[in-house]
Amino acid sequence: MCILFLLILNKYMIIEKRVRFVISALVMSFLFLLSTFFFFDKAIIFIPVLAIAAYFFTLFAIYEGIEKNEWIMLFILPVLLTVASYLFYFLFPVRWLTRIPFVLIYGISIYASLLSLNIFNVGVEKNLQLYRAGFSVNYFLQTIVFFLFANVIVSFHWGFLANAFIFAALAFLLSLQLYWSIRLDLHISREVFRYALLTMIAVAEVSMLLSFMPIQTSIYALTVSVAYYCTAGLTHLYIDERLFKHSLREYTIILIVIGIIVLLSLT
Repeated sequence: MCILFLLILNKYMIIEKRVRFVISALVMSFLFLLSTFFFFDKAIIFIPVLAIAAYFFTLFAIYEGIEKNEWIMLFILPVLLTVASYLFYFLFPVRWLTRIPFVLIYGISIYASLLSLNIFNVGVEKNLQLYRAGFSVNYFLQTIVFFLFANVIVSFHWGFLANAFIFAALAFLLSLQLYWSIRLDLHISREVFRYALLTMIAVAEVSMLLSFMPIQTSIYALTVSVAYYCTAGLTHLYIDERLFKHSLREYTIILIVIGIIVLLSLT
């Protein structure tokens, strides 16, 4: 009802888009703050509430010109960012010293995601710096979302099959959105879908391998997140025909470093 009222209000009293971004970020931050006053056993209630709110307030912020698969692609990041942040929050001691900074970071992240998604929605030319900035922010936030989810998933100490399935689903959704944002087609191409599946398989295999290794949960979460970051990074450069030697070298160095960290952390 609230978002319907805002959409109707905007129709007759045009609200500047940047103002809508601020309104959406502030309301989502308030809802997030409100949810932190309840114990984690209430998460089953707040997870769908926050996810639905993230979808509709994203719609309120950028609703002009949304077509076809944009109704899904443009909303994956803010919804997953909200759910991941909410679940990750409960890994910290629940106190004001952690609550306020966490909510502020969440609000800034949501605002940044709305800015990047709006760039995708209005169809900015790829050669413009604005598109590149939006793509970089989107990619960075995706990595953060994956890392937050990874910490939550690993903390439950589920079996290797459960971990592989959840990480695979998460990698597929995020990489599908990332690869789609390269060309911003109104239909998801077979190429994008195929590379998202390959990314999903690669991340699932890494998570299964890590499940059999005696490493700390924090190292597990970091390693599987780096696996997604590198796989998605190399793949999107390949799709965009920008996979040069220096890029390959940079991602290879990251993989070598994380491999060394894993070996040193074996207990």
